[in-house]
Amino acid sequence: MNKELEHRFVTELEDNQNIVHKVCSLYTNDKDSHNDLFQEITIQLWKAYPKFRGDAKFSTWMYRVALNTAITLYRKSKKRVKTQDFDSVVHRIKANDYDDTEERQLKLMYDAIKQLGDIDKALVFLYLEDKDYSEIAETLGISEVNARVKLSRVKTKLKTILNP
Repeated sequence: MNKELEHRFVTELEDNQNIVHKVCSLYTNDKDSHNDLFQEITIQLWKAYPKFRGDAKFSTWMYRVALNTAITLYRKSKKRVKTQDFDSVVHRIKANDYDDTEERQLKLMYDAIKQLGDIDKALVFLYLEDKDYSEIAETLGISEVNARVKLSRVKTKLKTILNP
């Protein structure tokens, strides 16, 4: 590979790496798994980068590769032994005036999202990233109408999970 291509890739990755971190947070439960998935997504992005034509924004293409990689690894991991959730093991010292309400609400939301299927997780993630339906559809390779319908169903499912 030439140095110019490598430089463009590294620059784009650095500018958009939060996308990968967010995907990793949805599909992993601990720091080591997060780092492993981040590394795997980066490898897959690098392998696919020479084929990136620029038809879509780099970030849209990155979402697609990252989500596909995470979903593929998630499906493979379902065959493995389940480990204990990292957050339930770590002990933190709280300041007396610290309000963790928002943090607890976010954890509940992430726990609910983790109960969803692979595609549903991706839909919610892209929705929370404030992507419009056309970009969600393009990223996931589905029609815009299908994206709207699926997202509506997922919202109903999440409400059921969060408010039993």
